[in-house]
Amino acid sequence: MIVSREALLARVAEHRAQGQSIALANGVFDLLHVGHLRYLQGAAEEADILVVAVNDDAVVRRLKGEGRPIVGEAARAELVAALRGVDYVVLFGDLTVGPLLELLRPDVHCKGTDYTVETVPERAIVEAYGGRTAIVGDPKDHSTRDIVAAIEGGSGRPAGSPA
Repeated sequence: MIVSREALLARVAEHRAQGQSIALANGVFDLLHVGHLRYLQGAAEEADILVVAVNDDAVVRRLKGEGRPIVGEAARAELVAALRGVDYVVLFGDLTVGPLLELLRPDVHCKGTDYTVETVPERAIVEAYGGRTAIVGDPKDHSTRDIVAAIEGGSGRPAGSPA
């Protein structure tokens, strides 16, 4: 379910009142691929409720450059919300997920395997409120960048396939 920040806070409060734990994962999720799926499946295993924060289009352009995102924020949010294990999706317009972490205070902040717990930029925020950081998903050998390169280069090989 795609929700506003305000609605998310209310729903998370309801889940906490029922004794449920909350995990937060975040990302761009442009050209949804198997790496995204495995990351979110891993995140869903960390808590009772999974919230996914999706970067809005303006932030994606700042982070990834012109020409990105390929898929607009509303469609990206809808695709992520449709995945099994994802309870809520919220769009966010900050360069980092830090402000949302401080507001939501999830029990678990989930990041992909391109990080270690020690290298997660928001680790100090999570530790400050007593949460934990989890590294989830499979090895980072899938990327939207590689999919785009395969399409542009006409390799004829699906991204994530052996060479």
